[in-house]
Parts: sequence; structure tokens; C-alpha cells
Amino acid sequence: MTRENTKQKECPLNTVCHKQLSFANLDSRSVVAEFSAGPMTSDGGSLLLREIDRATDLSSSMSRALSDRRDQAKVHHGQEELLRQRLFAIAMGYEDGNDHQSLRFDPGLKTAVGRLPETDPALASQPTLSRFENRVGNCELRRLSDALIDAYVAAHPAPRKVIVLDMDATDDPVHGLQQLSFFHGYYDQYMLHPLLIFDGLTGFPVAAVLRAGNAHASKGAAAILKRIIRRLKHAYPGATILVRADAGFAVPAVYRLLEREKVKYTIGLITNDRLRKRAANLVIKAERQFAKTGAKQRLFGSFYHRAGSWQRSRRVIAKVERLSRGLNTRFVVTNILESAAGIYDGIYTGRGDAENRIKELKVHLKADRLSCTRFQANQFRLLLHTFAFVLFWHLRRSLAGTELAAATVDTLKLKLLKVGARVVQSVRRILFTMPRAYPYQRLFATALQNIRQMPLRC
Repeated sequence: MTRENTKQKECPLNTVCHKQLSFANLDSRSVVAEFSAGPMTSDGGSLLLREIDRATDLSSSMSRALSDRRDQAKVHHGQEELLRQRLFAIAMGYEDGNDHQSLRFDPGLKTAVGRLPETDPALASQPTLSRFENRVGNCELRRLSDALIDAYVAAHPAPRKVIVLDMDATDDPVHGLQQLSFFHGYYDQYMLHPLLIFDGLTGFPVAAVLRAGNAHASKGAAAILKRIIRRLKHAYPGATILVRADAGFAVPAVYRLLEREKVKYTIGLITNDRLRKRAANLVIKAERQFAKTGAKQRLFGSFYHRAGSWQRSRRVIAKVERLSRGLNTRFVVTNILESAAGIYDGIYTGRGDAENRIKELKVHLKADRLSCTRFQANQFRLLLHTFAFVLFWHLRRSLAGTELAAATVDTLKLKLLKVGARVVQSVRRILFTMPRAYPYQRLFATALQNIRQMPLRC
């Protein structure tokens, strides 16, 4: 190798390779930057993720769900290590496989994954991770989905009196030739169509299922719910289960399943002329009161209704609002025998919080970055991002009683994971030296203390 090529290889920048970078002076002092501090990481908080994974046995349970047909004598990157590398990177904001071309050398990530930061070889490269993602099959994906439910049960010890499942569909726009990506008329775009289910009380993800882009919102919902409900009944005998969903899931197959399984439900209905006619008296009353007072009117009622596709009548809650800008009418079908206002305001509207969890999953953790060609690989990616969300769920739980107890994923990432640190490896220890001016030292220590007190699953 020539001297010129050696210099080019050692230099991190192809165009400029100075040991010092000069900036504008401060008073009479020059401001200079050097790339000479030795092994450092901008993700010192990855150690918290390592502790959570150790306590919950998350990556190990995922690895047990997957087959590894490689010749183990020739394997340099174990399956569980690959899972940790991908999970932790997604959690820290590196959702693309290409990020690992440089990230694989990061001393913080290497330590979190389980390799010595200075003397052990680098982590897996992008091609290795791509091969890993593309070798997962349907049976393994099913087992991995079961592992997600197992993680949910482990995080919610029995007994439990009430379990609330919030179900929703979301769009995942595509910009390539992914398998089963089709045009969806409602969203007016080419897309994939994930179905997501969260615990409505704690926000824990229970299911993340990828579907074809042109699938109806309710496609496969009954089968997915059936599997989840039976697992939950086995784990929590005697618990009351409630399912909440919007009008996209208002189909007879879902009603019949929930009634057969003796599960409570509140599901939105699409407004139509027959429902408006049944709520006419409420509308008249609201209009009269609005005309008399000029103030907003909000009335509730209920009646039994049988749609053309239903085999029997079901209870429907009607909400009629008269606002200054006009009339707003909503309908919900339910099998709960409480007051109409109590069902709508006290039960049904709570499902809106699931949209915040979906936002965290898609926007903060980039779960919509499903750019593989194979559909199964994209389903695997969706589950990887969902398990990364589980790490943040436990991190948030470890901060109960603090100002970050209800923080979003982005806030937790910024304040607790994105911590600069110098990493020093010696014979007896690995030392992360973090900034003395780091403003969240107390919260960081609190999180670690509470995570270390979690009962170990391994």
C-alpha cells in the first residue's frame, strides 16, 4: 500500500484531515478542536439499555424464538448479539442498517452489546445485519410475536382485575418495491398497513402485525385478538378484558369473537342515515337548548340497533354535540351496560392515548422505516422496533415519581441515552467517564437503581 493510500485510510474525512480545527476567537483566546480524546461515545446511556435487557431477558427470549441455521464454528456474530446490536441502535436513534458501518466500532455500543470496547473485534457490519433480517421466516415471526406477549405478561404480574386492549391501524408509506405494498384509497398513497395493539392502561405493546397496503383496517383483527385474548386469559384467570377500537374495526367478525370470548368492547361506528334517524330526538333536544342558551350542548343516549350484516341487535351509544360551528354526532357499539355518558367519556375516549404510543413508535423510533424488499423482513423490522419500544417502556417505569415518569421516547433518548462519555478499558474494569456538567445525573442514577432492583427473568 502506498503512503498516499495509507493516509487516506487513516483519515476520517476524505477531503479535510487536520489534527486541529480552529474556530472564531473568544476574547483573546483561540478556540481549537482536536480529534484526539481516545475512545469516546455519544451514547453513554446505552448502559441503561444493557441493564434493562439483562433484567428482562428480552434479547435472549427473542433469540430463542428464532432459528440459526449457520455453521456455528464459522460464526463471528452470535444471533443474540445481532439482536442486541440492532435493538440498542434503534433505541438510540440509528434505525438504518447503513448506520452500523461506523457504529460497529463505537465503544459504548460494543460494551452494551457484550464486547470489550477496545480489544474485541468490531460488531456486525451492515451486510451481516441485512442477511440476518432477511433470513427470518413466518414460523419464527409467529414465535417472536408470542415472545412479545410473554414480555407483556412478565411486565404485568398477576393477579389483575382489568386488562384494556387498544387496537388501531396505521399507515406506512413506501417509496420502493416492497412486497405487498399497494395503493390505499383512504390514505391516498402506496403503503404497508400495520395493525398495532397496546395495553390501554400502561401503554405496553402487545401486538405489531404488518399487512398488505390495500388491506382493510379490520383485516386479520379477529384472529389476532383471539390468540392474544386466550393467552391473557391463561395468564390472568378471572380478569375482565376490554377491547377499544375505532370504526375501522366495526365488523361482525370482531363482535362475534369478543362476545364468544366474553370480552367487553367499545368500538366506534361509522355514522349513517339509519343511526342519525335513531338519534333524531337527541339532536332536536340539543338544538333547542343551544338556541335557548347559546352555549355548547353535549347529550348522550343509547338504543338497540341491528345493522344489515348483524345477526342480532346490539347496544349503540349516541353522542350529540351542538357547537357554534354546527352539529357533531358520534356512535359507539358496546356490550357494556353502564350509562351512555359513562361509557363514552369514561371508557371509549381513553383509546385516543394509543395514538400517542403509535406516534412514539413511528416518529421517535422510526418504526415506519420498512425498506426491505421481502415482506417477512419488514415484519421482522416492525417487531424489532416494537421490542425497542419495550426497552423504553421499562426505562420510563424506572423513573416513576420523577419528572420523567411520563416523558416521551424522544425526551428519554435525549436526556438519558445521549450522554457523551470517554471509555477506558483496563484489566479489571471498563470505565465510562461522563461530563461533570451533565444535568440529569440524579435521574440517571435513579433509573439505574430501579432497573437493578427489577427481578431477573434470566
